[in-house]
Amino acid sequence: MTRRLDQFLKIIAAWTRKDIDAVLGMMSDDIVWHYAAGAQPPLVGKAAARKFMTRFAADIAHVRWRVFHHAETADRLFVEGVDEYTTPQGVVVTAPYAGVIEFAGDLVTGWRDYVDVGIIAAQRSGETAAPHVKALAAQGAA
Repeated sequence: MTRRLDQFLKIIAAWTRKDIDAVLGMMSDDIVWHYAAGAQPPLVGKAAARKFMTRFAADIAHVRWRVFHHAETADRLFVEGVDEYTTPQGVVVTAPYAGVIEFAGDLVTGWRDYVDVGIIAAQRSGETAAPHVKALAAQGAA
């Protein structure tokens, strides 16, 4: 059973192309998106999601977002992976994460990403990813 994973991989493919309209087309109008659960308040609704994605997309030159492991039920997907991207200034950011994505029909209604924003901030300020972060990111590497 990979129906929900397949849907999520379509979101990743659209985001990699920076196709914000395609990503939003896979979300419900009342999406509740915790892009950094516990660290930031959630985005509620497509307008808030669009504003966030537009701002974030401008700060990304290249995306390498990967899912290493997943489990799913009828309406929920659990993922573990790494979101790795390069900024326009050439800074590489590697962020291991876990996520929970909820669906109603074919639309994402809830999304919670659990990520260490301190690791992201450190790398954005010029620190190299720590060895344990690099090891997490190396999972599934060919």
